[in-house]
Amino acid sequence: MQLGDARVGKWPINLLGFARALRRSGVPMDSAKIALSLQAALAVGLEKKADLKAALSCVLINRLEDRMVFHELFEAYFKDPQVANQLLAQMLPTAQGEAPANTRKPRANEALNPKRAQDVQNKANKPDKEQEFELDAAMTASDLVRLRQSDFGALGAEEFKLVQRLAMQIPMVLPTYATRRQRASRDGRGLNWPQTFRQALKTEGEFLVLPRRGPQRQPLPLMIIVDISGSMERYARLLLAFLHQATVQYPKREVMVFGTGLTRLTPIFQRADPDEMLQGVNDTVKDFAAGTLLGRSLMELKARYPRTLVARKSVVLLITDGLDTGESAELEASLQWLKRHCKSLCWLNPLLRFDGYQPLAKGASLLDRYADAKIAIHNLTHLEQLAKALARVVSSKRE
Repeated sequence: MQLGDARVGKWPINLLGFARALRRSGVPMDSAKIALSLQAALAVGLEKKADLKAALSCVLINRLEDRMVFHELFEAYFKDPQVANQLLAQMLPTAQGEAPANTRKPRANEALNPKRAQDVQNKANKPDKEQEFELDAAMTASDLVRLRQSDFGALGAEEFKLVQRLAMQIPMVLPTYATRRQRASRDGRGLNWPQTFRQALKTEGEFLVLPRRGPQRQPLPLMIIVDISGSMERYARLLLAFLHQATVQYPKREVMVFGTGLTRLTPIFQRADPDEMLQGVNDTVKDFAAGTLLGRSLMELKARYPRTLVARKSVVLLITDGLDTGESAELEASLQWLKRHCKSLCWLNPLLRFDGYQPLAKGASLLDRYADAKIAIHNLTHLEQLAKALARVVSSKRE
C-alpha cells in the first residue's frame, strides 16, 4: 500500500506538517530528511505507532537534546486528528472541567502554538515595538542586524525568544594549554621513537622517516560565575542558555550562580536539553532576582568548592554588573584569593554598553582593579567576539 493514496488519507501532508513543527521547535530539518522520513514510514508501515515513532526518530533526530521534544510533539500531533488538520494549533481539552496542567517543554509548546497569518498581519500593523519581530524564518537582513546590536535588557518578548535561540547557536572556542602528555606531531621537537622503529621494520632497519612528537594541547578549564540578582535577571537567563550550548564540548567546566548566596549548577549543566537545564535552574536556585552579595558568595566558593579551580589554569568568567551590596573588605579579600588561584579573571559586564561608563560603585571599582579583562556582553555581536577576547587575554600571560 502506498502512503498518501485515497485509502490512507493525507499522510504525506500530515508528515510534512509534523516536520515543520519540529523545525519550528528548533530541530534541524531539511527536505532530504523529510523525504527520508516518508521512505522510513513506507518501510515500517502505519499499523504500529511505536514502530513508526522509532523510524521517524532515527531519520529526523540527530541531537540528544532534541529527542524529548520529538517524543512530546509526536504524541501530541498523532494523538488528536484536529491537531494535524490545523497544523499543530493548540489542542483544546475535550473533557469537562479544569484542563490538565501543561507539562510539555517550552520548545514543544511553542511549536504547538503557531501564529496564524492573519494574527501576524494584525500585529504587524500595531505600533507596539514588541510586535515588530515575529519568531519565524521570514526576518529580513536589516532586522537581524538590528537584533545583533540590540541590548538584551531592551528586547521585547518575541525578540528575546529569537535572540536566545540565536545566542545558543554561537560557538565559543576556548584557548588551549600544553600538557605533559606527548602525541604525534609534524612540528614537534622530539622524535617519536616507537613510531620510528615501527617504520624502520618496514624498511629493513633503515631510518628513512623520523616521526616527531610534541605536547598534547587541551582546552583550559573554565569556571563560570553568573550574577542572578534583580539587575542581572534578564541577562542571566540568556547567558546561561548561551553558555550551556557554547561550552557543551568542554568536560572541565564549573558553573556557579550567586545572588545572596552561591549555588553550584555544574550537574544541571550536564543535561543535554536546554529547556531541562533552565527548568533545573529554576527548581534549584532560591535567590533568583534577589540582592547581590558577591564577596560572601566568593568566600563560600573558597570554603565549599576550592578544588574546582584547577592548578591555576582555570579561566574565570565573572558575569555581573558589579553592583554589590556587601562589605568591601570581604569582597576584596575574596577577589585576591580568586586571582591567585586562576589563570585569568575576566569580568563580563553588560554596563560596558555605555560609552561613558565608570566603575564608581564599590564592587565595580574592586572588580575593575583585579580583573585581567573587562568585556561587554550586552548583545549578540559581543557574544560572538567573546572567544577572541578570551584568546587575547590568555595569550598575554605566559602558560
